Amino acid sequence: MKGMDTAVAFDDVATLTNAWPHRLAVFTTATTFLLILAGGVVTSTGTGMAVPDWPTTFGYNMFLYPWSKMVGGIFYEHAHRLLGSFVGSLTLTLVVLLWALEPRVWVRAVGLGALGAVIIQGVLGGLRVVLAAPILAIVHGGFAHAVFALMGGIALVTSAGWQTPVSFACSADDRRLRRLALWTSVGLYAQVLAGTLVTHLGVRLDAHIFMAALISVAVVWLGFRIAPRRAEWPELARPETILRALWILQLTLGAGAYVARFHPGVMTSGPGMGLPLAVGHRLVAAVMLLTSVVLTLRIYRRTSRLDPAPSHEITSSTVTA
Repeated sequence: MKGMDTAVAFDDVATLTNAWPHRLAVFTTATTFLLILAGGVVTSTGTGMAVPDWPTTFGYNMFLYPWSKMVGGIFYEHAHRLLGSFVGSLTLTLVVLLWALEPRVWVRAVGLGALGAVIIQGVLGGLRVVLAAPILAIVHGGFAHAVFALMGGIALVTSAGWQTPVSFACSADDRRLRRLALWTSVGLYAQVLAGTLVTHLGVRLDAHIFMAALISVAVVWLGFRIAPRRAEWPELARPETILRALWILQLTLGAGAYVARFHPGVMTSGPGMGLPLAVGHRLVAAVMLLTSVVLTLRIYRRTSRLDPAPSHEITSSTVTA
């Protein structure tokens, strides 16, 4: 009995220790979402060049710039930079934790990839200012959503739920469902890129609307395909329901953002609605992409034998021996 008690206590300590990468991944994902919010405000208010130098801010060290001078567009742009630096620090800390506590090599590799993506994103943002290149603003805006989805994916695969064993299934129908989920995620990201062109240049609205129609079909069809599996694969039910709800909200916000930008005279609530509609549309797009990625990863886990549990799992028999 004493050996068993020791085993249980040891398991509890191991579980608590290994929960920290997941907790930090969730926090980093949430902070990245706030960074997308800040970037959306900067883009929608046209203040991306309010601070003309980088990595300094009007000659100051970025972190020592006086708060009293952070007014108007300078506040939006400089706050965006500071938040981006915070996300970079969180990501670096997350990678250290993963390499210290995470037994799965591929998860540690994904963590390194996320760090590289955050560094690239920061450099893109800086070069956009230094080179005054609008094309880099487009790339920077589109890549932000990929970084957000990647962070959310790390939060998912480090969660306790992911490490619980599940049954494996790989029929022809399961593989079709897997492909549908994957292409829905790809389509959502392509829609983000098309939306970035509309936001920055006011072009490719036709492609954006066409992609919205395709995504609508994919989301509805995915719901029909998942419905029969809700009892057997309960982990798919919540993200699928959230994805459909977000799809309806996104269509509403998209219509409002379109009217506010291209037909502002129609808005009965005044021109001030343009900013929250545009930023809200951007944020919901990010959450839709993340939700679809979560759904896709969970389907792949069921149909591709993605590791259900850490290889170093400590058993009571090991400790007792």
